[in-house]
Amino acid sequence: MAIILFDDNAHQTLLPLTFTRPVANLRIGILTIAEKWAKYLKQDTSYFTQPWLQGKFPVKIEQNNIFIFGGVCPDEQLLEAIDRLQNGEALKYGDQLLAVKLNAVDAAGFDPRNDFSSVTVLDNTPVIIRFPEDIFRKNDIELRKDYKLLTNGRSSASIGATNIIIGDDFFAEEGAIADCSTFNTTNGPIYLAANTEVWEGTHIRGAFAICEHSQVKMGAKIYGATTVGPYSRVGGELNNAVIWGYSSKGHEGYLGNAVMGEWCNIGADSNNSNLKNNYDDVKLWDYTAQRFRKTGLQFCGLIMADHAKCAINTMFNTGTVVGVSANVFGAGFPRNFVPDFSWGGAQGYEVYSIKKMFDTAEKVFARRDHREFDDNEKHILKTVFELTEEFRRF
Repeated sequence: MAIILFDDNAHQTLLPLTFTRPVANLRIGILTIAEKWAKYLKQDTSYFTQPWLQGKFPVKIEQNNIFIFGGVCPDEQLLEAIDRLQNGEALKYGDQLLAVKLNAVDAAGFDPRNDFSSVTVLDNTPVIIRFPEDIFRKNDIELRKDYKLLTNGRSSASIGATNIIIGDDFFAEEGAIADCSTFNTTNGPIYLAANTEVWEGTHIRGAFAICEHSQVKMGAKIYGATTVGPYSRVGGELNNAVIWGYSSKGHEGYLGNAVMGEWCNIGADSNNSNLKNNYDDVKLWDYTAQRFRKTGLQFCGLIMADHAKCAINTMFNTGTVVGVSANVFGAGFPRNFVPDFSWGGAQGYEVYSIKKMFDTAEKVFARRDHREFDDNEKHILKTVFELTEEFRRF
């Protein structure tokens, strides 16, 4: 039975985060959504995604297949409902198709917009990711679920006696290192993956997770619900931030109610605002509507897509969206929407050429021996550059 995770229209509503990945490749909690499904179902998954992503994220169809919406996070009730599906039967929550079981012939023509003759409606409310802010907004729920999933039946490795651990929901994988730091699990669990380091003088309140080969620098202050993905480095102050991996926010400065993609870098003493001075609800740029959309949130900070970077002392206003491969610098607040492949700041922008971007990406990838800036990566970024041209009319 093949498990295939499909995008649906969430791929558009989650832009710019999904320009460079399928919906199910988003990280929320400790794991990506695809990793959650693989662990729950105890088998590999593949992606039914956008054409320009298929080279890196191919689909694998077998004789029997279950298509699952990539924006829904698994839980026991959802798993039971999917397990009961018969061939050709679909599972929905409201108007959202959650899953459908198809043979190889029907799978080859799968379209989530199709009408299915047999439909079951899910009774309970699943965790669904539709908009970028859902990632930090629902991160606490998924952190707690992933913590239970990853630690069930296991015992934590020991860490140095110089640390203070408050509460019981603390877990460290073998190879995790921490010294002279405090971990408060009163409000949520704390998870340290293998080969991670928490440097001296750090204070962390759960829920919190740090993924493999990442570091928290000295004196950092981290509040829940925060996730630091693999091969990343963080410092300063973080609050309800989700950093997917291979990114750095290594210095002083505040990052809160935020999502930060892969291969990003935030310069020293940079900050984002997460609350408007008039306490009004925050709006975020919507790529499909090409206008700012009401989030209904009072606290909403920075959404930064893959390969984006900012210089030292950058100030991001409340509800700022920074597109793929944007490079932000200069005095003053940049606009609340920084288009993909733009270069500049409050004083104005110019196009960040694809050649210059590739030159930088080659150097960044070279720092990670197990990741290659290959033709698939280049094709994805070239396509995103073309798709976003209309937003760079400076």
